Amino acid sequence: MKVLVLLTCLSAVCLAMRPHPCRSPPLLTGRFSVSTSSGNLTVYGKYIYDALGERIRFRECGSHDNKTFHLDVLLLYRQKVMYNINYKNHTCTKMPLNAHFHPLAVPRKASLLGQVVLGTSSRRGQGLLVNTWVGKIQTKNRTAKYMSTVTEFGCIPVTTLFHADKGWVVTSFFDNVIGISNPNLLNPPHFCKDAQLEEDNEEDPETFFSLFENFELESDMYIDEDY
Repeated sequence: MKVLVLLTCLSAVCLAMRPHPCRSPPLLTGRFSVSTSSGNLTVYGKYIYDALGERIRFRECGSHDNKTFHLDVLLLYRQKVMYNINYKNHTCTKMPLNAHFHPLAVPRKASLLGQVVLGTSSRRGQGLLVNTWVGKIQTKNRTAKYMSTVTEFGCIPVTTLFHADKGWVVTSFFDNVIGISNPNLLNPPHFCKDAQLEEDNEEDPETFFSLFENFELESDMYIDEDY
């Protein structure tokens, strides 16, 4: 009887220690880089993520098909609009955004690939415990594969591989900070007030990560969860 109770307790402890799919903090800011397996896209930029207000902003620069670009995009899911902002010319392009907001999270159906320490666990403060998850997401037109690495404590995104039609899109996150120091950056600038709503997009972004695949706004501009 005592052995049975001990085994039951040990099983409960093991289950409690096993990583579970998680959701990232609702307010995040940080930096990111994006590259594709084809090598035709490299991006470096900043992001602001607000799951409470369902708003995301990307400010980035990079190279697409050997053309450099700068892009500033604000996605307002509740208002169902997306702004492409040009501070240099003080102009805005306003487009419909028909996709539903999906929080930055590890999908509940994801499978745990493994748990590792980035750096070293030999000394305190020199390693980071992370979990890597894999799975598939059913989008409107296809089934997409993903591999997502997040921190064990806090569920902060580290790296995500998202399989697009043209190959893998690799997104790396760093300098992440919980919270938003300047919420005004999640509001359209004053010169966007009179922007007229343009025609619908061919395909709206369906997940946080597919943002880096689905937007090819102009020839010299590219931006790129059952959560």
